[in-house]
Amino acid sequence: MSLGRVLVVDDEPQIRRVLRSTLAARGYEVQDAPTGEDALAAIRQSRFDLILLDVNMPGIGGLEACREIRAASAVAIIMLTVSDSEIDKVDALDAGADDYVTKPFGMPELLARIRAALRRLPAYPERDQLVVVGELQINFLLRRVVARDREVRLTPKEFDLLQYLIANPNIPIPHVKLLQAVWGPDYGDQLQYLRVFVNQLRKKIEPDPSHPRYILTEPWVGYTFAITEKAS
Repeated sequence: MSLGRVLVVDDEPQIRRVLRSTLAARGYEVQDAPTGEDALAAIRQSRFDLILLDVNMPGIGGLEACREIRAASAVAIIMLTVSDSEIDKVDALDAGADDYVTKPFGMPELLARIRAALRRLPAYPERDQLVVVGELQINFLLRRVVARDREVRLTPKEFDLLQYLIANPNIPIPHVKLLQAVWGPDYGDQLQYLRVFVNQLRKKIEPDPSHPRYILTEPWVGYTFAITEKAS
């Protein structure tokens, strides 16, 4: 049984060969592409569960490819980068990536990141599949969000983060607890993840992202999802 369909996008043939053979041996179905343009063509023809996307490639490059993929798809994306700078990591997350891995990387680390990216929170009980809060409507069964009568597209991790926050309303949730609940037990120190993902969520669901109504910052602690009206 396949663990998922993975597209490996890297301009280095040796990296593509190693990742293709290693992931296939672990139970993934794997396809590869040498450029961002080829990756975009591949996702138009086939469905993938996850994309490993190199940042530095000829042509449109990894960040632009990530933006174009994210504009059309909620597929999980892990960026591969040779840079360990905070700015470059934030750029990858801002472009729509769910995670990033710095080259050179160990295969156990990459496999753990893949499992985390494909990880999904348990479904809500049937009675709570549809939650309405203010101008927000969240259907947890369909993973669909409507804000102010307009459907908004969330990445898989954005949706999981929103789901966890709504499941624990009106209480401050510590950064570490959020990271480990949404990404997995190996996460906890990546506070920049939360800052970027919360910022992205606010832009998509808040009436005024600079003055959030739903996702509130608890200084030095974490975040709270505020429900001031009865949810149905």
